[in-house]
Amino acid sequence: MQVSRFFSVCLTVCTLAGVAQSPDFNPRFAVEWGSNAVGLKVVEQYDRERLFRSRLDEAGNPVTGERARPLQTLIWYPAEKGSQSSMTAGDYLALAATEMSFGNPQTTPSGKYWAGTLGTRVTEAMHSVRDAKPLARKYPVIIYSPSFSSIAWENADLCEYLASFGYVVIAAPGMGVNTRESTHDLEDAEAQAADVSFLIGFAHSLPDTDMTRIAVMGFSWGGLADVLAAAHDDRIDALVSLDGSERYFPGIVKASGYADPEKMKIPLIYFEEADQSVESEDQITSRFHSGGPSVLNAWEHGDLFTARMLGMFHPAFYSFSYRHSRLWQNEVPNNLQIADYDYNDCLLQFSWVMRYTRAFFDGYLKNDSAALAMLKTSPTVNGVPKHSMSMRFRAATNVIAKPDPSSR
Repeated sequence: MQVSRFFSVCLTVCTLAGVAQSPDFNPRFAVEWGSNAVGLKVVEQYDRERLFRSRLDEAGNPVTGERARPLQTLIWYPAEKGSQSSMTAGDYLALAATEMSFGNPQTTPSGKYWAGTLGTRVTEAMHSVRDAKPLARKYPVIIYSPSFSSIAWENADLCEYLASFGYVVIAAPGMGVNTRESTHDLEDAEAQAADVSFLIGFAHSLPDTDMTRIAVMGFSWGGLADVLAAAHDDRIDALVSLDGSERYFPGIVKASGYADPEKMKIPLIYFEEADQSVESEDQITSRFHSGGPSVLNAWEHGDLFTARMLGMFHPAFYSFSYRHSRLWQNEVPNNLQIADYDYNDCLLQFSWVMRYTRAFFDGYLKNDSAALAMLKTSPTVNGVPKHSMSMRFRAATNVIAKPDPSSR
């Protein structure tokens, strides 16, 4: 893969996207999709090593039914091309109704919220086809960790995009230890980290996974969970963090007692929002008692890329936010907007996040030297518009070889 060819089509599309005027909240990401069709399989399964529901309910009555931890598992994968209709945004929304009640649709807070948010955009076509026939090959595995208490499909576009280039991407909802909603503490972060390891184990059962090449990717709270997972699960080879909470809650990393960034030996690319001030970080630290040493500063024994997206705010790092009209029409102008960057600017920048994420995985999971070279090249040389992104790279020092992946 040559760097110039990798970006030639993308640059043309991005230039056209940049002149768009008023958004219709039906996002068209400025990326060139891979040659593979994309399938989506939904597996309703339990982690029977962990209890999720108590023996008695809050009223003291015996609990009936399954008590193990439910994990509605979404799997995006390269698939054979066919004539089936693709998923819609509404099809993803429908998954919220059975998130906790497998086979028994129920009204859920997340389903109600997104139903009101998506409106007529529920008919928007996505890229994946439900239960499409997988290609008869083996692909690297990516486990996606959602944000705080979030749905598994919050970044469905990004997951579909990666699958189109030859990855199997697996995700489950973000949950607390024994409730659907999480809390901002170590215990619930560890619960989501344990989900990551469970899903890696589950990936062994899939016919199209190459278990010698495994990475994790997370947004917000999911990024923090991934750091905790990687600290005790040496099957993980690389980490993508989309404005992950390990930056904002370093005290939780420290409190774990085992997640020591100074001992992490895997490559990390961290995409950060532009305007998180020292004052804002201090407010988070004070509110959640989450003070601790910087995770990124201590990440010295694994390659570290830090991509600063100059016009993006925190919610802009998950793809379904670009269908969230109320966010962009109300919250952004009043509270979140950075300078005069708007919806179209963020949509364009998120498209670059998608492409850089793919290049990172190509480089570290597929040993693509051109992709690694691109990551280390100035963003403007790669075609990124000026004043939208900066990239810093720090090579690993005193690298210690990881165990032979064939032993997994």
